Amino acid sequence: MDTSNRKKTKLGYSIFVFVALYHMLSHVHVHGRSISSDKSKTMELAKHKGTVKTIQMKPSHYPTGMNVEKFDLNLLQGYIKCPEGTVPIDRSPINNFTLSKFPPGKYEPQDDRSNHEYATVIVSDGNYFGASAWLNVWHPATFNGEISISQFWIVSGHGNEFNSIEAGWISDNYRSTGCYDLHCSGFVQTSNQRLLGTGISPISTYGGKQFDILLTVHKDKQSGNWWLRFHDIDIGYWPSSILSKLSDRAAVISWGGEIVNSKAGGRHTTTEMGNGHLPDEGFRFAAYMRNLAFFDESGAAIDAEDIEPYAVTRPECYDLKIPTKNKDWGKHFYFGGPGWSDQCP
Repeated sequence: MDTSNRKKTKLGYSIFVFVALYHMLSHVHVHGRSISSDKSKTMELAKHKGTVKTIQMKPSHYPTGMNVEKFDLNLLQGYIKCPEGTVPIDRSPINNFTLSKFPPGKYEPQDDRSNHEYATVIVSDGNYFGASAWLNVWHPATFNGEISISQFWIVSGHGNEFNSIEAGWISDNYRSTGCYDLHCSGFVQTSNQRLLGTGISPISTYGGKQFDILLTVHKDKQSGNWWLRFHDIDIGYWPSSILSKLSDRAAVISWGGEIVNSKAGGRHTTTEMGNGHLPDEGFRFAAYMRNLAFFDESGAAIDAEDIEPYAVTRPECYDLKIPTKNKDWGKHFYFGGPGWSDQCP
């Protein structure tokens, strides 16, 4: 999503957060941190001048009208289940190597967006209380420390007062390009399972079997917190207290792809979006997102019937195509591209 005021946003009144389930293989060491010995929905964290701070352990409700399938967690590379009452903590030595290889801040997603390119669809001017989608998983090639992302955005506010929640997968390691997963301040993990930052395997194959994952973000009716779900697993939430412009509802939902183009060598990057193929190739040959939905105030899932192309930065490099809605896939679209070519100099 094109947000030219993102630098002001970071320094002003809002928080940029990104949660990614990325499919690069990772080898990590994690430890459990005690968060609760109480099985109730909330726990006492601290008392400060008479104020009790609590963690919400489960949503007070779940979205309705969705077909949620269980996920085989054995397919996640680096998946670990910690003891009950603990959460995983990333102690990966590979993070330090990556940060030293690519200096922090080189492509800060919160700041300069001029070298980011997009192929996204949007619904806007509504009252949205969350979003979901099935995201086709690939391994697009990336170069020069760049990134390739497939995700959705939940947005409210403008200019200096802007909030964005983002969920999806990423190719290449976003630890070098800003914060993500539990490295972003504010996100509260409640699950004892290590899901964020794990590698997804298998991935889709060109012309062959396709693989996708279900991600959902919804606003809790009682607490106002924004909960993240992976299939049928509650991972955690963003507290409403840190998202002033999302404390009520979102005004915009967007789905699609994003890449960084560093223009190394004075030409367009060859970093791929989606699976590196243009959307006209269709099923099994181009990346897709399917069953796009948003949630109304009651928590009911509503098909995103009225999506339209939003930010298609350079269609000769990365494009999108919206087919007719069908029974199984609902509202869906294909997106992506190879980057540099004769048509994309």
